[in-house]
Amino acid sequence: MSAPEPYRLEASTWKGVREGGFAAAVLPWGATEAHNFHLPYGTDTIEVGRIAAGAARRAWERGARVVVLPTVPFGVNTGQLDIPLCLNMNPSTQAALLRDLVDSVERAGIRKLVLLNGHGGNDFKAMLRELAGQTAVFLCTVNWYTALDPHGFFDEPGDHAGELETSVMLSLAPELVLPLEQAGPGAAKRFRVTGLREGWAWAPRRWTEVTDDTGVGDPRRATREKGARYLEALEGRLAGFLVELAAADPERMYE
Repeated sequence: MSAPEPYRLEASTWKGVREGGFAAAVLPWGATEAHNFHLPYGTDTIEVGRIAAGAARRAWERGARVVVLPTVPFGVNTGQLDIPLCLNMNPSTQAALLRDLVDSVERAGIRKLVLLNGHGGNDFKAMLRELAGQTAVFLCTVNWYTALDPHGFFDEPGDHAGELETSVMLSLAPELVLPLEQAGPGAAKRFRVTGLREGWAWAPRRWTEVTDDTGVGDPRRATREKGARYLEALEGRLAGFLVELAAADPERMYE
């Protein structure tokens, strides 16, 4: 009898891994930080890990042998250092950890790795550019929250602990979501400088100067049903990507 979730490394046995024949790996990467008054600190980690598993399950059912690695729960939180127990991992530390994990994936004979990101403060592009010259593994990254246009599913998706994230958590882990009456409104201040406010210039935000409740976006229209519809479409899209990537020759990625 095989493991019930052979696409999740942490749920797999040595026998299953040895016989897995994995064509691609997925590394979910989250964060540990405050999410308004109603969502837990582990929101980013819970979301990205379960979305990765859901997409991998669908891909596995279509014959793609992909394996989801354990979720990294620490993200870049340099803008939240004054918020208690927002656990920060600097980009340089992330790069060192990622390098070691890529080495483990390569030693296992897996030639393709997807870094599935679940936290807006994480940015892995520069790291993947550097690692690309040091490994035979094809590296790519996906932010799950930008993989699908949310506006067909939510009235005002929000940027952090808003309608989108709250709906997703109501679908994935409702036992961890406090009543929405306890949530703050997620009102956020904008940059005074025009380019930064319009988004064509960028600077990290000092979170406690931006929002009083750590949220950005009103969560009060969130529902479990909205989250379920969105996740159905999102996991389907990600699964399609994993199926195609698993079948691709890493030496012939261009046509």
